[in-house]
Amino acid sequence: MCSRVQQEKQRSTFFSIFYLSINAGSLLSTVITPILRVVFIVGSGMYNKTAPQGNILVKVCKCIGFAIKNRFRHRSSAYPRRAHWMDWAEEKYDNLLIAQVKMVVKVLFLYIPLPMFWALFDQQGSRWTLQATTMNGDFGFLIIQPDQMQTVNPILILALVPIMDSLIYPLITKCKLNFTPLKRMTVGMFLAALAFIVAALVQIQIDETMPQFPSSTQGQAKFINMLDTQLDVKAGPYNITLPPYTANADYLTFDEPFELVMNSTSQLADIPDGNRTTMVIIQGGHSPTHKQFRIFDGTRECTYTQELGFGSSYTLIIPPTVTFPQCQESIRPVLNIERNSVSMAWQIPQYFLITAGEVVFSVTGLEFAYSQAPSNMKSVLQAGWLLTVAVGNIIVLTIAEVIKLDYQWAEYILFASLLILVCIIFAFMAHFYTYIDPAKIEAEFAKKEPEDKKRESLKMDKKDSVEKSYENRKNSDSSSDEDEPSETKM
Repeated sequence: MCSRVQQEKQRSTFFSIFYLSINAGSLLSTVITPILRVVFIVGSGMYNKTAPQGNILVKVCKCIGFAIKNRFRHRSSAYPRRAHWMDWAEEKYDNLLIAQVKMVVKVLFLYIPLPMFWALFDQQGSRWTLQATTMNGDFGFLIIQPDQMQTVNPILILALVPIMDSLIYPLITKCKLNFTPLKRMTVGMFLAALAFIVAALVQIQIDETMPQFPSSTQGQAKFINMLDTQLDVKAGPYNITLPPYTANADYLTFDEPFELVMNSTSQLADIPDGNRTTMVIIQGGHSPTHKQFRIFDGTRECTYTQELGFGSSYTLIIPPTVTFPQCQESIRPVLNIERNSVSMAWQIPQYFLITAGEVVFSVTGLEFAYSQAPSNMKSVLQAGWLLTVAVGNIIVLTIAEVIKLDYQWAEYILFASLLILVCIIFAFMAHFYTYIDPAKIEAEFAKKEPEDKKRESLKMDKKDSVEKSYENRKNSDSSSDEDEPSETKM
């Protein structure tokens, strides 16, 4: 009993170290992998390359296929029912293989809800990164790019895996709580759902600070006065006074073509629906075009510096009175879009929650699959585990295409709600799952096999004895028949 507990503890430690190594590798791979690739190729000639024998996955699939086909063929009530549908494979496959397949199918059934977790988890590299592009990555001492926020996940894993193994799980055990692997996985799924709820709250805060862009039936315009005199502009219902070389503060929204009046000169202006336009007012009218420029004056040059924030947009006004080399004082920046004001640090709580969920869910899931798999089918369940990841990505694509929501925070809530629903279903399934010891079951079959062979041998010996006795009796009767005529003749 002590040895078994020790093995379970070592197995749990192994998968924690295994997952820790994976995420440590994700941080160091960009530096180490190119070197390892060269070493691997150089040593290729010294490897002992043994070809794999057979394919257990194909064997499992054939066994399941035969059981289904045989059950369908004998679906009539005239045939007696069998304890398990896999027992219909007994006509072709041995009992040990059937028992092993039963173990695998039992775990694979639990895998059905799992892709939903990966559907949320893998959005770190897509939707969460896009969310980071609308946030401010300036931490003062460090500037973080949006796609660099993903490194928070492996960094937190390196910290959380040892904490879970050496502190949290032992503490739960001391409290005498039955925190089984399937219960851990349920908690991990709930933490991932909670992470998306936090992401939705952050997204709501971001949306409040984002500029209001025109809808598909509206247009927006900003006016820049490039004249050296003050300019009075009337654009539809708006009245604006622009000093020389300045622009109005915000974009003005128009639902339809409007009358543009500048210094008593009137004309009809029409902005394409869904677009923003900057109207540069010059001598003789206005120009909505976007132009590129270079500033030079013979051998003299001018350097202009403008601090840009994450997500900000500026228009630089260069008046004809610009002087060299003091252009810094002459050029005037016009702010089109404010810099992102919500710090990327607000993403750390959601990264912490989903990473904690990953540690509890994924590490435990790998350990659970390994512990419940037969000795020769552990790779089958590992393949099934990886398949849940692939299906999770398909779910993301499907939901994104089928259900189109106007607000990103609503999509986060949708995914969180779906995972909570799946979490409840998984908890219900886990409640009825009975943990097994594959090694013990296989040992029983190994012990039973010699007895079966011995019993079969006894049957064969008995059969041979009966046949031999029958032959002797037959020979004896034949001999008696031959003796009777000879006696009559005498």
